[in-house]
Amino acid sequence: MNSRCRQGMWGAIAALTLSLGTGLANAEPPHGGPGPRPGFNHMDARFGHNHYYPSRGYVVGALPRDRIAVGGGRYFYSGGVWYAPRGPRFVVVGPPIGFYVPVLPAFYTTVWFGGVPYYYANDTYYQWVPAENQYEVVAPPGDDSAAQVQPPPVEGSGGPAVGPSGDDLFIYPKNGQTDDQQAKDKYECHKWANGQSGFDPTVSGGGVPPDQNASARASYNRAMTACLEGRGYSVK
Repeated sequence: MNSRCRQGMWGAIAALTLSLGTGLANAEPPHGGPGPRPGFNHMDARFGHNHYYPSRGYVVGALPRDRIAVGGGRYFYSGGVWYAPRGPRFVVVGPPIGFYVPVLPAFYTTVWFGGVPYYYANDTYYQWVPAENQYEVVAPPGDDSAAQVQPPPVEGSGGPAVGPSGDDLFIYPKNGQTDDQQAKDKYECHKWANGQSGFDPTVSGGGVPPDQNASARASYNRAMTACLEGRGYSVK
């Protein structure tokens, strides 16, 4: 490579570096996740959740591409983080109680109060509402000391209920998948396995009659295993 070509190449790299550096202020804001990363200043350690999120009051110039408009655009939801418009920008806010979302955050913790499951992430509790076919943002259901983080056994299942990531499955990323990619893959495989088996571990009793729980749960686990192995994971 002659000197003129080398100079042109390094000039292009320098320009790209400058462009990336000056564009950070307008970059897509972060989702909830394991962090820490720029903007992830809030560590949610309740119930052993142990994930970082943007602090409330954090201002961003653009919303994530997968955001969901809630309340006619009064709020936006993405990855367990809630945003509200503030002029031309958006600010991270507390969750609006009583609003519904179609999906749970990729990272969440199942917490049981009085035998009822709640789904927890980023200081927020969600509860499945069958009539709406969505998850409702609810007030804290009780004192933390009354919570059971490990779900109780489902009658007839022969073991504990499982979450979308397959709580009774050991999953190892063989191809070095990032935490965000793992969460996305597990959630998408959960949706597919739910469709194949009719079993949904995110709702009480799996959403099936008690006498079908064991077989439906086994079908769900088989489908989860097949889906995850097809995406480059080792599942035991």
